Amino acid sequence: MSLQTKILILVLSLVLFVIVILTASFSYSEAKDIEEERGQTALRISKTISFMPELTDVLQSDDPAQVIQPAMERIRKQIDAEFIVIGDEDGIRYSHTRPERIGEEMVGGDNHRALEEGEYYISRADGSLGPSLRGKSPIFDQDGEIIGIVSVGFLVEDIQERIFDDVINVIYQSIIVFLIAIVGSVMLSRNIRKDTMGLEPYEIGKLYTERDAILQSVREGILSYDIDGGITMMNQPARKLLNVEGSFQDSKIEDLLPGSDPRQVFKTGEPQMDQELLLEDKTLIVNQTPIFHKDEVKEVVASFRDKTEFEQMLNTISEVQSYSEDLRAQTHEFTNKLYVLSSLLQLGEYDEAVHMIQSETADLQIKNRILFNQLEDTKIQAVILGKMGKASEQKVDFDIDSNSSLQTLPEHIKLTHLIVTLGNLLDNAFEAVAEDNNHSYVTFFATDLGNDIIFEVHDNGTGISEENKALLFTRDFTQKKSHERRGYGLANVLETVTQLGGLVEVHSEIGEGSVFTVYLPKEQQWEGNDNGDVKGRNRRR
Repeated sequence: MSLQTKILILVLSLVLFVIVILTASFSYSEAKDIEEERGQTALRISKTISFMPELTDVLQSDDPAQVIQPAMERIRKQIDAEFIVIGDEDGIRYSHTRPERIGEEMVGGDNHRALEEGEYYISRADGSLGPSLRGKSPIFDQDGEIIGIVSVGFLVEDIQERIFDDVINVIYQSIIVFLIAIVGSVMLSRNIRKDTMGLEPYEIGKLYTERDAILQSVREGILSYDIDGGITMMNQPARKLLNVEGSFQDSKIEDLLPGSDPRQVFKTGEPQMDQELLLEDKTLIVNQTPIFHKDEVKEVVASFRDKTEFEQMLNTISEVQSYSEDLRAQTHEFTNKLYVLSSLLQLGEYDEAVHMIQSETADLQIKNRILFNQLEDTKIQAVILGKMGKASEQKVDFDIDSNSSLQTLPEHIKLTHLIVTLGNLLDNAFEAVAEDNNHSYVTFFATDLGNDIIFEVHDNGTGISEENKALLFTRDFTQKKSHERRGYGLANVLETVTQLGGLVEVHSEIGEGSVFTVYLPKEQQWEGNDNGDVKGRNRRR
């Protein structure tokens, strides 16, 4: 059964029930009132006639009927009564609607109270004309003796007919009211169906359940707010991204997304897509879409995701690609050397071949001794090996400080952290010295003495000015002249080091090269505010 049909049945049943109850109540009350009114009218008329002095005199005459009959008939016709009967102390009629019954005894058996006790009263009895409602009054002479009786009556049939006419009128009015109720019910049901967009209640319930499941299953934060900025809906990912606990009913969009312009969407009715919004330690990508009702923006749905997560994933992929490129460069460099060695052997230049092998071996033995004997962590070894090949390809002298000493790194320091941190620092150092025609070198130092793990990258490049030091770890800032989008490396370094609870120091002077030092605590530490927001630390000198 449809919602419209249910509403029609419910409303019309209720209206019909009320109409029936009111009609029955009114009919009963009206019947009582009419009967009471007729009885009182009959009693008042009978009293009035009984007090007429002339009537007393006529009753004591020789032929009372000769005078009483025409007078009572005139009165009866004026008051529209069914009968007016005058009787003597024995109940013998002196007047009647039907003259032939004059002189006969009054019928009904209800005269004794008036004739014997002198009472004025209303009675209901079956008379010669049928059941009637009567007003009875005694007639007294000058001495106070009862000498007769007045009976004024209305037939019950006539009273019932009047009651029936009134009830019919009420029924007609009730039918009109019921027809109006039908029209109103149809209009109400159609209006409700329009408000529910033609959906039945079970369909609305199904949609609500599906909507709630979808909102909670997506990883993006989703919320909606009205024209006053009040939050009307928020899913669980939105709570997590915006650090909302408990009820959001009293929250405002300006408080949750500071810096956004929610009023603009209501003014223009245009969606706002892919807007970046800084929120404490996060960068959110926000989309705002208006919800229209009758060509008017009623609410706005805002969806947002954490750009930081995407950037971290992209940066990790980028650094892994860079690591793979470094290994490719190393392979390419050794392949070239093998080709040269093979050519020398084929040409019989054995002494030159032996000298080449000894030269390469001596250099590699020194680096490998430090790399594999003093730096025991395999993740560090893998990163440095890749960078050694890249340095050789770029003709950069890359050395590992002989004082380096490092045990296996703690589990919370992952390979991706090292690729982002050391990979970017070494790449920047290689690029800083690549254009220098004089002897250029890059030195790497690592130690885990004390409570911190320390990495240091030193280059003899052009150095960094004091002005640029303040912007060094800012995203999109770069000192390199390139058409490609750059300026993410050091920002990613700072972000990764901060996540590990460490810090970065920079020592640099123009013309004297640069030293970047990274301090990572051996124990996992998180420095943040009361909300758990991680804050980065860095030092620049």
